[in-house]
Amino acid sequence: MSRKLTLGILLLSFIIPFGLLVYLSFSTQWYYPSLISHPFTLSHWESFVTGSSGLFKSAGLSVFISLTVSFIATTCGFFISRGIAYHTKSRWWLVSAYFPYVIAPVVLAVMLNYYFLQIGFSGTLIGVIAAQLLITLPYAVIFFYGYWNQNISNLENLVATMGGNFLQKVKHASLPSAKGLLVICFFQCYLISWFEYGLTQFIGIGKVETLTILVYRFVAESNPYLAALAGTILIVPPIILLIVNRKFIFQKGWSL
Repeated sequence: MSRKLTLGILLLSFIIPFGLLVYLSFSTQWYYPSLISHPFTLSHWESFVTGSSGLFKSAGLSVFISLTVSFIATTCGFFISRGIAYHTKSRWWLVSAYFPYVIAPVVLAVMLNYYFLQIGFSGTLIGVIAAQLLITLPYAVIFFYGYWNQNISNLENLVATMGGNFLQKVKHASLPSAKGLLVICFFQCYLISWFEYGLTQFIGIGKVETLTILVYRFVAESNPYLAALAGTILIVPPIILLIVNRKFIFQKGWSL
Protein backbone atom coordinates (compact mmCIF):
# COMPACT_ATOMS: atom_id res chain seq x y z
CA MET A 1 0.00 0.00 0.00
CA SER A 2 2.85 2.36 0.83
CA ARG A 3 4.37 1.70 -2.60
CA LYS A 4 1.12 2.64 -4.34
CA LEU A 5 0.86 5.75 -2.20
CA THR A 6 4.40 6.77 -3.09
CA LEU A 7 3.75 6.22 -6.78
CA GLY A 8 0.51 8.20 -6.51
CA ILE A 9 2.32 11.13 -4.88
CA LEU A 10 5.01 11.05 -7.55
CA LEU A 11 2.37 10.96 -10.27
CA LEU A 12 0.55 13.92 -8.77
CA SER A 13 3.81 15.85 -8.47
CA PHE A 14 4.21 15.53 -12.24
CA ILE A 15 0.59 16.08 -13.21
CA ILE A 16 -0.33 19.04 -10.97
CA PRO A 17 2.25 21.56 -12.33
CA PHE A 18 1.36 20.72 -15.92
CA GLY A 19 -2.35 20.81 -15.11
CA LEU A 20 -1.91 24.26 -13.56
CA LEU A 21 -0.25 25.54 -16.73
CA VAL A 22 -3.10 24.21 -18.87
CA TYR A 23 -5.64 25.70 -16.45
CA LEU A 24 -4.05 29.16 -16.53
CA SER A 25 -3.73 29.06 -20.33
CA PHE A 26 -7.55 29.03 -20.49
CA SER A 27 -7.96 31.75 -17.84
CA THR A 28 -8.32 35.49 -18.26
CA GLN A 29 -8.12 37.07 -14.81
CA TRP A 30 -8.21 36.35 -11.09
CA TYR A 31 -10.27 37.94 -8.35
CA TYR A 32 -9.21 37.77 -4.72
CA PRO A 33 -9.89 35.67 -2.65
CA SER A 34 -11.18 33.04 -5.10
CA LEU A 35 -8.62 30.43 -6.14
CA ILE A 36 -10.26 28.52 -8.96
CA SER A 37 -13.21 30.54 -10.22
CA HIS A 38 -11.34 32.21 -13.07
CA PRO A 39 -13.33 33.27 -16.13
CA PHE A 40 -12.34 30.88 -18.93
CA THR A 41 -11.61 31.80 -22.53
CA LEU A 42 -10.21 30.28 -25.71
CA SER A 43 -8.76 33.60 -26.85
CA HIS A 44 -5.20 32.71 -25.86
CA TRP A 45 -5.23 29.46 -27.83
CA GLU A 46 -6.93 31.21 -30.73
CA SER A 47 -4.15 33.79 -30.76
CA PHE A 48 -1.64 30.91 -30.88
CA VAL A 49 -3.38 29.22 -33.82
CA THR A 50 -3.88 32.44 -35.76
CA GLY A 51 -0.34 33.61 -35.03
CA SER A 52 -1.36 36.96 -33.57
CA SER A 53 0.55 36.37 -30.32
CA GLY A 54 3.76 35.29 -32.04
CA LEU A 55 3.76 31.96 -30.21
CA PHE A 56 3.15 29.85 -33.31
CA LYS A 57 6.11 31.41 -35.10
CA SER A 58 8.29 30.98 -32.01
CA ALA A 59 7.22 27.35 -31.65
CA GLY A 60 8.15 26.66 -35.28
CA LEU A 61 11.46 28.46 -34.83
CA SER A 62 12.22 26.47 -31.67
CA VAL A 63 11.44 23.19 -33.42
CA PHE A 64 13.68 24.11 -36.36
CA ILE A 65 16.59 25.16 -34.13
CA SER A 66 16.30 22.08 -31.91
CA LEU A 67 16.08 19.65 -34.83
CA THR A 68 19.04 21.28 -36.58
CA VAL A 69 21.19 21.42 -33.47
CA SER A 70 20.39 17.86 -32.36
CA PHE A 71 21.03 16.42 -35.84
CA ILE A 72 24.38 18.19 -36.26
CA ALA A 73 25.50 17.47 -32.69
CA THR A 74 24.55 13.79 -32.85
CA THR A 75 26.13 13.20 -36.26
CA CYS A 76 29.35 15.11 -35.60
CA GLY A 77 29.64 13.89 -32.01
CA PHE A 78 29.43 10.28 -33.18
CA PHE A 79 32.41 10.63 -35.55
CA ILE A 80 34.44 13.02 -33.39
CA SER A 81 34.20 10.62 -30.44
CA ARG A 82 35.41 7.84 -32.73
CA GLY A 83 38.45 9.89 -33.68
CA ILE A 84 39.24 10.67 -30.04
CA ALA A 85 38.81 7.03 -28.98
CA TYR A 86 40.82 5.43 -31.79
CA HIS A 87 43.29 7.97 -33.12
CA THR A 88 44.71 9.83 -30.15
CA LYS A 89 46.39 8.75 -26.95
CA SER A 90 45.78 12.08 -25.28
CA ARG A 91 42.64 12.22 -23.16
CA TRP A 92 42.79 16.00 -22.94
CA TRP A 93 40.51 16.15 -25.98
CA LEU A 94 37.86 14.33 -23.99
CA VAL A 95 38.48 16.40 -20.88
CA SER A 96 38.10 19.59 -22.91
CA ALA A 97 34.57 18.48 -23.85
CA TYR A 98 33.56 19.10 -20.23
CA PHE A 99 34.64 22.74 -20.33
CA PRO A 100 31.25 24.20 -21.42
CA TYR A 101 29.64 22.61 -18.36
CA VAL A 102 32.13 24.03 -15.87
CA ILE A 103 30.50 27.47 -15.99
CA ALA A 104 26.89 28.60 -16.23
CA PRO A 105 25.42 28.98 -19.75
CA VAL A 106 24.75 32.69 -19.13
CA VAL A 107 28.39 33.30 -18.18
CA LEU A 108 29.53 31.28 -21.19
CA ALA A 109 27.25 33.37 -23.41
CA VAL A 110 28.69 36.62 -22.06
CA MET A 111 32.21 35.34 -22.74
CA LEU A 112 31.34 34.26 -26.28
CA ASN A 113 29.26 37.26 -27.23
CA TYR A 114 32.31 39.41 -28.05
CA TYR A 115 33.55 36.90 -30.62
CA PHE A 116 30.08 36.43 -32.09
CA LEU A 117 29.82 40.21 -32.50
CA GLN A 118 33.15 40.28 -34.31
CA ILE A 119 32.14 37.64 -36.86
CA GLY A 120 28.61 39.00 -37.29
CA PHE A 121 26.77 36.05 -35.73
CA SER A 122 25.25 37.96 -32.83
CA GLY A 123 21.49 38.40 -33.17
CA THR A 124 21.20 35.86 -36.00
CA LEU A 125 19.66 32.41 -36.31
CA ILE A 126 23.00 30.93 -37.39
CA GLY A 127 24.63 32.47 -34.33
CA VAL A 128 22.09 30.88 -31.97
CA ILE A 129 22.53 27.48 -33.62
CA ALA A 130 26.32 27.78 -33.42
CA ALA A 131 26.13 28.83 -29.76
CA GLN A 132 23.89 25.90 -28.85
CA LEU A 133 26.23 23.52 -30.66
CA LEU A 134 28.97 24.62 -28.27
CA ILE A 135 27.12 22.80 -25.47
CA THR A 136 25.34 20.01 -27.35
CA LEU A 137 28.29 18.84 -29.44
CA PRO A 138 30.57 18.25 -26.40
CA TYR A 139 27.70 16.39 -24.76
CA ALA A 140 27.38 14.12 -27.79
CA VAL A 141 31.13 13.47 -27.81
CA ILE A 142 31.08 12.48 -24.14
CA PHE A 143 27.94 10.40 -24.67
CA PHE A 144 29.40 8.35 -27.54
CA TYR A 145 32.96 8.03 -26.26
CA GLY A 146 32.30 4.86 -24.28
CA TYR A 147 30.69 3.19 -27.28
CA TRP A 148 33.96 2.76 -29.15
CA ASN A 149 35.34 -0.40 -27.55
CA GLN A 150 37.39 -3.33 -28.80
CA ASN A 151 34.35 -5.21 -30.12
CA ILE A 152 33.36 -2.35 -32.44
CA SER A 153 36.98 -2.00 -33.54
CA ASN A 154 37.13 -5.73 -34.38
CA LEU A 155 33.93 -5.45 -36.43
CA GLU A 156 35.35 -2.52 -38.38
CA ASN A 157 38.59 -4.42 -38.98
CA LEU A 158 36.57 -7.38 -40.24
CA VAL A 159 34.79 -5.17 -42.78
CA ALA A 160 38.15 -3.68 -43.78
CA THR A 161 39.70 -7.12 -44.40
CA MET A 162 36.83 -7.82 -46.81
CA GLY A 163 37.72 -4.73 -48.82
CA GLY A 164 35.37 -2.25 -47.16
CA ASN A 165 36.20 1.46 -47.12
CA PHE A 166 35.49 3.91 -44.29
CA LEU A 167 31.84 4.48 -45.23
CA GLN A 168 31.24 0.73 -45.48
CA LYS A 169 32.83 0.20 -42.07
CA VAL A 170 30.50 2.80 -40.60
CA LYS A 171 27.44 1.39 -42.39
CA HIS A 172 28.00 -2.29 -41.65
CA ALA A 173 29.96 -2.24 -38.36
CA SER A 174 29.50 0.99 -36.41
CA LEU A 175 25.92 2.13 -37.05
CA PRO A 176 23.92 -1.12 -36.63
CA SER A 177 24.96 -1.47 -32.98
CA ALA A 178 24.49 2.22 -32.22
CA LYS A 179 20.84 2.69 -33.23
CA GLY A 180 19.56 3.06 -29.69
CA LEU A 181 22.40 5.36 -28.65
CA LEU A 182 21.92 7.58 -31.70
CA VAL A 183 18.22 8.02 -30.97
CA ILE A 184 18.78 8.71 -27.28
CA CYS A 185 21.55 11.22 -28.00
CA PHE A 186 19.34 12.92 -30.58
CA PHE A 187 16.52 13.23 -28.03
CA GLN A 188 18.85 14.51 -25.32
CA CYS A 189 20.45 17.13 -27.59
CA TYR A 190 16.98 18.15 -28.75
CA LEU A 191 15.87 18.74 -25.16
CA ILE A 192 19.04 20.66 -24.31
CA SER A 193 18.45 22.94 -27.28
CA TRP A 194 14.68 23.15 -26.68
CA PHE A 195 15.01 24.44 -23.11
CA GLU A 196 18.15 26.53 -23.65
CA TYR A 197 17.76 30.12 -22.48
CA GLY A 198 21.07 31.74 -21.53
CA LEU A 199 22.94 31.31 -24.82
CA THR A 200 19.83 32.04 -26.89
CA GLN A 201 19.07 35.21 -24.96
CA PHE A 202 22.56 36.72 -25.06
CA ILE A 203 23.68 35.56 -28.50
CA GLY A 204 20.26 36.13 -30.06
CA ILE A 205 20.00 39.55 -28.28
CA GLY A 206 16.21 39.30 -28.34
CA LYS A 207 15.97 38.95 -32.13
CA VAL A 208 15.69 35.15 -32.13
CA GLU A 209 12.49 34.60 -30.16
CA THR A 210 12.26 30.96 -29.14
CA LEU A 211 9.57 29.67 -26.81
CA THR A 212 11.84 29.84 -23.76
CA ILE A 213 12.54 33.49 -24.51
CA LEU A 214 8.82 34.24 -24.75
CA VAL A 215 8.06 32.43 -21.48
CA TYR A 216 10.49 34.65 -19.58
CA ARG A 217 9.26 37.72 -21.46
CA PHE A 218 5.61 37.08 -20.57
CA VAL A 219 6.56 36.49 -16.93
CA ALA A 220 8.51 39.76 -16.89
CA GLU A 221 5.49 41.52 -18.40
CA SER A 222 3.28 40.11 -15.62
CA ASN A 223 1.18 38.16 -18.11
CA PRO A 224 0.81 34.76 -16.41
CA TYR A 225 -1.83 33.52 -18.86
CA LEU A 226 0.25 33.85 -22.02
CA ALA A 227 3.26 32.61 -20.02
CA ALA A 228 1.20 29.53 -19.06
CA LEU A 229 0.22 29.03 -22.69
CA ALA A 230 3.84 29.26 -23.81
CA GLY A 231 4.87 26.93 -20.97
CA THR A 232 2.23 24.40 -21.99
CA ILE A 233 3.46 24.41 -25.58
CA LEU A 234 7.04 24.17 -24.29
CA ILE A 235 6.28 20.98 -22.36
CA VAL A 236 4.45 19.13 -25.15
CA PRO A 237 7.52 18.02 -27.22
CA PRO A 238 9.34 16.47 -24.21
CA ILE A 239 6.19 14.48 -23.39
CA ILE A 240 5.99 13.28 -26.99
CA LEU A 241 9.68 12.35 -26.94
CA LEU A 242 9.17 10.44 -23.70
CA ILE A 243 6.34 8.42 -25.25
CA VAL A 244 8.33 7.75 -28.43
CA ASN A 245 11.39 6.85 -26.37
CA ARG A 246 9.42 4.31 -24.35
CA LYS A 247 7.53 2.82 -27.29
CA PHE A 248 10.14 2.61 -30.01
CA ILE A 249 13.36 2.09 -28.06
CA PHE A 250 12.67 0.04 -24.95
CA GLN A 251 9.79 -1.99 -26.41
CA LYS A 252 11.75 -2.76 -29.57
CA GLY A 253 14.78 -3.63 -27.46
CA TRP A 254 17.32 -1.64 -29.44
CA SER A 255 20.87 -2.14 -28.31
CA LEU A 256 22.05 0.50 -25.88
